Formats: sequence, C-alpha cells, structure tokens
Amino acid sequence: MRVVIVGGGISGLVLAQGLRARGTEVTLLEAGAAPGGNIQTHRRDGFVTEAGPNSFLDREPSLRALAARLGIEDRIRTADPSAKRRYLYSGGKLRALPQSPPALIKSDLLPWTAKLRMLGEPLTRRGPTSDESLADFGRRHVGNAATEVLVDAMQTGIYAGDMEALSVAAVFPKVAQLEKKHRSLLLGMVRERKAERAAPTLAGTPSTTGAVASFDGGLGVLVKALAGALGPALRLEARAVGLRREAAGWRVAVEERGQRTELEADRVVLAVPAFTAAELVRPLDAALATQLDGIAYAPIAVVHLGFAPGAVPPPDGFGFLVPAVEKRRVLGVIHVSSTFPWRTEGGRVLYTCLIGGARRPDLVELDEAALVTLAREELRLMAGVTAEPVLTEAVRWKRGIPQYNLGHLGRLAAIDEGVARLPGLFLTGNAYRGVGLTDCVREATGLVDTLAR
Repeated sequence: MRVVIVGGGISGLVLAQGLRARGTEVTLLEAGAAPGGNIQTHRRDGFVTEAGPNSFLDREPSLRALAARLGIEDRIRTADPSAKRRYLYSGGKLRALPQSPPALIKSDLLPWTAKLRMLGEPLTRRGPTSDESLADFGRRHVGNAATEVLVDAMQTGIYAGDMEALSVAAVFPKVAQLEKKHRSLLLGMVRERKAERAAPTLAGTPSTTGAVASFDGGLGVLVKALAGALGPALRLEARAVGLRREAAGWRVAVEERGQRTELEADRVVLAVPAFTAAELVRPLDAALATQLDGIAYAPIAVVHLGFAPGAVPPPDGFGFLVPAVEKRRVLGVIHVSSTFPWRTEGGRVLYTCLIGGARRPDLVELDEAALVTLAREELRLMAGVTAEPVLTEAVRWKRGIPQYNLGHLGRLAAIDEGVARLPGLFLTGNAYRGVGLTDCVREATGLVDTLAR
C-alpha cells in the first residue's frame, strides 16, 4: 500500500512515522521549509521559546508510547510543582485561582451572590436537546458571574474563542456527557469519583487529569525525532496542488522546487488545516469543500518577553488568564521560566503573552514592534513588570486555533459523509476532534491502525 500524506505538522508526522514503522510505503509532503507546522522551538540568548503550543497534558498514553519508540521518553519533563498555582486577572487585579470548591467559596474571586448561585448547581435543569453554546451552558449551571469569569477563562486558555459561539458538546464533550448522564455536574463528579474509587486499579491506566509537560529542549525535540525517523520519506518544500481519482487509486500533483510532478497513491491523507483541505477537495466534491471551509479559525499572536537575571523577580505559578469581561488586550500570560525552569539560563525570566483570539482578531494585524509594545504595556498594568526586556519575539498566526462553534458536530458528520464519497481519502488534524497536541497524536495514531487494517 502506498500512502501520500499532505501536511508535515504533528498529525502528519505521527501518522507517517507510525505507518512507516509498520512497513507501509509513505511519502509525506510538507509545503514549508521545515516540518512541525505551528510547533516551532527557538533558542536564542539563553532562552528557549515556542512559537506555537507551549506544553501538553501528560495523560495521553499514545504520546508516551510514541516518545518511547523514538527514544525520547526520558526527555519528557513535567512542569515545576509551582505551576499548579494559577491566576486570573479579575476585578482589575491578579487573583489566585482556587484549586477546590471549598477554596473557591473562601476566595474573593466572585461575589457572595455568585457563590450562592453556584451552590445551587445541583438544582440545574436539563439542557436543550439541540446544540448549546458554552456560555448558555455555563449560565444554566453556575450563573452569569461565574460564567463570565471562570468558564470564559477556561475556554480562553484552550481555544481563545468566543464562548457565546463555541459549542459545549464539541469543546468540552466530557462535561456535556456528564450533564446528560447525571443532570448536575457537581453530583455527576461526586458519583464518578465514587465509582472510580470502587473500581479496581489497572496497571498502566493513564491519569484522567495529567500533569503539564514538555520536552527538555522544547516541543521541537518531538518534531526533530519524528522527522529523523522518516528520512527521505519526508519531502520539504513540496506542495500538493491537486488531487485526481483513478480506478486504481489516486494521483497527487506536487510542486517541488519549481518543478511539477505527480505521485501515485492507494491512500491519500490530508493532514492540513481545514481551509487547505477544502481547496484540494473542491474540484472533487464542492459540498465537502464548503463544510471544511465552514470551520472558523481564531487568529493568535504569541509575544515573548525575556528579562536579564535580576531584572525582575521570578513570577509565581503557571501564569494568568484574562476573561473577556475585563476588556484587556491580552488573553493570558504564561510564566515560562517558572513553569519550565530549564527553558532559561542563569536566572533569566521569560513571559509569553497571548494576544488576539476570536474576540480581538484586529490585534493580530499589528506589526511585530506594535505587538511587543502592547504586550509590555499590558504586562506593566496587570503584573507590574516595568523592566526593559533583553529578548523580544512576536509570532502571528492569522489562522491560529480552530473554533468548534455551534453546529460543529453536525458539520463533522457532513464531512465524514463527504469523505466517504471519496474512497481512499482521509482527513486528520486539529480542526476536527481536539485542538491540543495530544489530541492530534491520539487521532493520528488511531488512523495508523485504520490504514494498516
């Protein structure tokens, strides 16, 4: 079986490596000059920065298994214990995010009226049978104030989205299922924990929460290992520009260093963003292309500010998130040097600021100098950081994070039907069933099994 994979991001790399390890003939086409997609690790002046994802939750067994096969499992490093402390910028100042319901009741994060409303969660009525926004779901369960502060901050840290538009069943499927099963989230969590404690523990059972983790040299360690395992099967600066079905399979038109060629394949996998997949399938199935084009993306800018040793005190905890109700220009800030101390040398301090998202796409249009100025101003106002940085980097992703908005699950069903009309074609990536790195690894690993069968 000959498989051509289009797209050398994490999904395409994992899929190609898995198939090649099973003896399948694989060609991985990546249009860019380097593999990894939005996973880009940079090293400069004693700092290690990430242009895209900063970390992952170490709870996905397929990622651990992949790292073991590549010989880099011992390079997985969990975050410093202090990273368990997280903060919200709420009411004009940074406040500790409570780690338990009793701590939330004692905290000053919400007014007492909001806390009383949350205590009434077990009385929540069941939601509609139709798709429901995350905002409406939150208001039903915990009230308006808690939704504006806690629920919005939670989604911001993952999707940088608009909670009025996001589909709760698509973005937090386990939470939606908890409601379906138990009606009340609080009662459901209590019952589920009792069931877990009563069930026998199996060796090797993965954690349901997971620790924040990365690799000791950044996420680029994983990309480099995958690319090295592929060897000549990975073709860089090779852009797929057309697909054609044939009786015996597929032909993929490729533009590579000024030349146009065609590859024969039994199976073709599009491991590219949904909008790129739409352009490739449009001549074959316009309806499928329309569904793929309907997946929105939130723009995001990543700004790194690095400070010399002693210039600023080391910040505490993982970082802080900023709910939209605060009307700030920063979505959140990661305390990289505190969370992953090995990413800076000699006591340097590194902040990573996230800007833009679905609510403020205009900010991502700013040039790099303006983004750095904005990040410095916001960090000064919210965290009191006034020192001059010795390192500044700004990366803009015009189409950054897929948005699982209302109707997403129905759109996925239509996409699956469209793909079924094109035998031998497959899709994978973060646009469909999980935006995180571990989601991509899990989906790509599952597709390896499907194709191998």
